[in-house]
Amino acid sequence: MAAIAVFISIFNHKFGRFQTTIAITGWSIAISLILLALTQFGFISIEKENALIELIQHIKFEDFLLKGVLGFLLFAGALNIDLEHLKDQKFEITFLALAGTLFSTFFIGIVLWLIFSLIGIELNFIYCCLFGALISPTDPIAVLAIVKKLKAPQRISTQIEGESLFNDGIGLVIFVTIFEVAFGKTAPTVSGTALLFIREAFGGIAFGAVLGGIFHYLIKGSSDNMMRLILTMLVPTFGYVLGEHLEVSAPLAMVVSGILIGNITRKYISEQSADQMAHLWELVDEILNAVLFLLIGFVMITFSFHSIDIIAVIIAVPLVLLSRYLSIRLSYVGFKRYRQYNPESVKILTWGGLRGGLALAMAMAIPTHVYLPSHPDVSIKEIIVLMTYAIVIFSILIQGSTITSMIMKAKAVDNKPL
Repeated sequence: MAAIAVFISIFNHKFGRFQTTIAITGWSIAISLILLALTQFGFISIEKENALIELIQHIKFEDFLLKGVLGFLLFAGALNIDLEHLKDQKFEITFLALAGTLFSTFFIGIVLWLIFSLIGIELNFIYCCLFGALISPTDPIAVLAIVKKLKAPQRISTQIEGESLFNDGIGLVIFVTIFEVAFGKTAPTVSGTALLFIREAFGGIAFGAVLGGIFHYLIKGSSDNMMRLILTMLVPTFGYVLGEHLEVSAPLAMVVSGILIGNITRKYISEQSADQMAHLWELVDEILNAVLFLLIGFVMITFSFHSIDIIAVIIAVPLVLLSRYLSIRLSYVGFKRYRQYNPESVKILTWGGLRGGLALAMAMAIPTHVYLPSHPDVSIKEIIVLMTYAIVIFSILIQGSTITSMIMKAKAVDNKPL
């Protein structure tokens, strides 16, 4: 997989003009469609297709991301966040990551349930909210891979990056909370649900601060550059596993510890050591991103489709965009009372709210044994996974490839003389 991703990256660098993430996702989808077409017309046997499907399913996408590379990607992204810029936007980022994600979760859940009820798709309200929870957070893996290279105006860039890093952790906490309500063996209570949310979210932030502090002193106290690099690798490995065992949000812990090490620890080590750390994590970020987005494209081969899925996808894509727009627009009504913003901010944050592998991994973690009462051959997991996949592909290929003009317009406004 890594070799294919690298070859696509090299080909795109030589002959293409797309951002690497977009190119890898697009090419892997194209390869998937070609393989499906060749099978349909008899050029590839059903046995070989089934073998390929089994190979991709054996990877277990949700485990690969949630229990594998997510910690590395979040830590790598957080290392490059400027703490001073983050402090300047702390209120906006906190509000967008928490209130914006909660609003979007239940707006999508309520509207989707109402629309499905009107057209005869019996998807329970709790499952609609579960879909809202997994699709509402913007994915830092997708956002940072695309937006950070476009050099958007500072405040917009900080809001997009900061929100995406924190709201994925918040989104995972909301998803886990609703997941327990939907599939838990014990009857949920308001107090129990609230405590679960508080433990996951605030526990993850607190654990990340402690973890970052411990490794700050270990890295600062080491005189060997190689040992410093090894210590940074322990944060998303040992730290992530420990966070999961403590039943707090390990993703939020990775973000907090990454920000602390990237902004505070770097000041106490040599410039050479800091450069080596930056190069190492840039390499890790590029390789894991390439493999992840290649898998996103190839996952399509494993899907089974029904006509109801197409209807659900047609409804879900514009609904998620509307929800994102409303959450940003309503937030900025309050923000603008305290300071001025670039007039393109709402457009960019709406269109730049990309979804990626994180949403797909959460969707694929849903159990397969629950089916729609009105369509007994369609599982809850199938319809949610396909809606999620369509939104992820739309955001990466369409939104990701067209946001450049919006950012250029915003930069022109910032550079305009007073």
